[in-house]
Amino acid sequence: MAKNDLKLLGGWFSPFALRVRIALNLKGVEYEVIEETLNPKSDLLLKSNPVHKKIPVLLLADKAICESAIIVEYIDEVWTNAPFILPQNAYDRANARFWVAYIDEKWVPALKSILRAEDDDDEAKKPHIEVAEEVFERMEEAFNKGSEGKALFGGDTIGFVDIGLGSFLSWIRVVEKINGRKLLDETKHPGLIQWAQTFSAHPAVNGLLPEPDKLIEISKAFKQNLMAAAAAAAATK
Repeated sequence: MAKNDLKLLGGWFSPFALRVRIALNLKGVEYEVIEETLNPKSDLLLKSNPVHKKIPVLLLADKAICESAIIVEYIDEVWTNAPFILPQNAYDRANARFWVAYIDEKWVPALKSILRAEDDDDEAKKPHIEVAEEVFERMEEAFNKGSEGKALFGGDTIGFVDIGLGSFLSWIRVVEKINGRKLLDETKHPGLIQWAQTFSAHPAVNGLLPEPDKLIEISKAFKQNLMAAAAAAAATK
């Protein structure tokens, strides 16, 4: 498939778009990135993902595929060359899907709630930070059990769980910086600390993880937009 036929509608700030970029890089696929600002959402995004109106969207000529985990699985199924992203064993494949779903169902809502809270409102953040800490405890256990002593969740190569969690490394640093506390701790999560270094340095990932300070700035802008939208909605009631 030519590069011009394969486009990714994403955003440099999006961990979900990052998942797709890493998967495509792993497979050695050429693609074009179309940066979406989300303010306002482009006509292309609204047309390509009319249901959720979210990035990422993988565009293949006149076809669109949405939702990051689904896109990554699609990439692994279409480009069958190694490295394989999902395990070849059915049980291991189901287990990998479980952990990515766990990340999306537990960590992502906690992250959003922490970022939406006022900077000095520790009480509002506390339950969500506790959820985040529980997630990383679980992921440390999953890494120690599933990696079998190797450097990555996927063993010797980046796999589905590596992509699912690793795409959030910069946002984890954001939460740590704005709250002055570690989520990934050398004492509590030695496996994840080493894993994060290995993952970040991988050729398919290196250079893609955004700077936390830039993410802090864009998160402030997103928060202001959310507050303005909420105020406008309240005014119309």
